[in-house]
Amino acid sequence: MTAEVADNAAVAEPSRQANRLRSILAGSAGNLVESFDWFVYAAFGLYFSSIFFPAGDRTTQLLSTAAVFGVGFLARPVGAWVMGLYGDRIGRKAAMVASVSLMCLGSLMIAVCPGQAEIGVAAPAILVFARILQGISMGGEYGASATYLSEMASRKNRGFWSGIFYSTLIAGQLMAMGVLLLLTSLLSPADMQAWGWRIAFFIGGGLAIAVFWLRRGMDETPSFHARTGPKATTWGLIASHPKESLTVIGLTAGGTLSYYTYTTYIQKFLVNTSGFTKDQANLIVAGGLTVFMLVNPLIGALSDRVGRRAILLTFGVLGAALTWPILSTLAGTRDAGMAFLLVAGSLLIVACYSSVNAVVKAELFPTATRALGVALPYSLANAAFGGTAEYVALAFKQAGRETAFFTYVTVIIAGSLLVYLAMRDTRRHSRIAED
Repeated sequence: MTAEVADNAAVAEPSRQANRLRSILAGSAGNLVESFDWFVYAAFGLYFSSIFFPAGDRTTQLLSTAAVFGVGFLARPVGAWVMGLYGDRIGRKAAMVASVSLMCLGSLMIAVCPGQAEIGVAAPAILVFARILQGISMGGEYGASATYLSEMASRKNRGFWSGIFYSTLIAGQLMAMGVLLLLTSLLSPADMQAWGWRIAFFIGGGLAIAVFWLRRGMDETPSFHARTGPKATTWGLIASHPKESLTVIGLTAGGTLSYYTYTTYIQKFLVNTSGFTKDQANLIVAGGLTVFMLVNPLIGALSDRVGRRAILLTFGVLGAALTWPILSTLAGTRDAGMAFLLVAGSLLIVACYSSVNAVVKAELFPTATRALGVALPYSLANAAFGGTAEYVALAFKQAGRETAFFTYVTVIIAGSLLVYLAMRDTRRHSRIAED
């Protein structure tokens, strides 16, 4: 009888592993689409800023558009809180299905919203509301997806899958850039500004509908099924895990600021400061993002061997030392090849944060409060530092003190470096018990 049970277990194991892989891939595909919907706004901001904010010069219009981008980030902690509790109580899968539904609604609202010339101040108001919905979605998506992938992956390759997780985020952003490049090659600048940008939001809404059905077929994680203890509460997270929550905020601050500096704001920087055309800036950023996407799984896999802390320390040291030289050199270059090397090099540094940040956060918390613990403190730091990156940068530029932004980024990364120095290596001290 024992031999028969063993044989049955051996037969069932490949099927179980196949189901696990399918679920991981389904979660990753959804993460890609949500990222696409989120970053379409940033990628097409140069084209629709005058539709919703027609007053003022180009920098003023971009500043208004960046402010709405920041509003979406302010909504992310709300989504992280609501979806984090939902994911810890009802399931990671349920939270992921709910988050993609909100993202779909936000994208379609922006796609059909008339401009300020047609409906007055209602246009920017609708834009703000749609971004709030997308912010709630993205806040909930990160915690649920990061928790889901970390729990579904085996102990020996969680770093690799953490890198894949972030690569899907980058792929979504790269896909947004790809749609931008395609549309700008097919449409005239006038058509792009008048209506062409709406196509990208329609694409995002349609893809989100497809992901909704895909996610309904995913398996729940073994860790969630094995959870014990009281239900997750906000006070329970604060009272029981203050150190872990503060660690997430600290380790995220420098990483998210540098990420949004080199992936979203850099497009405007290349046009407004370096003097490249929109098309040149799009190609430079797309090339850098491609490199970024490819190296994240490799660095994540390296963390499975050398530990997460060593990778984070690499980001902290290089980021603090090289941010000012990279941005100041990029500001003065007029060579597209040099600009690409600088952007790609900066993103290689950022990859030492992005590749492991999802698994590090998940490994800090116990199962019962993991989704909330990953999502809420991360979203608070993301809103404070990532969501404001473009606005702060443009405000410094408008004040004639653009280099002060370089110093600001450097100081925040240095602050995160102190956290990396103080924290334990989560690979060796992981609180994900199930393999």
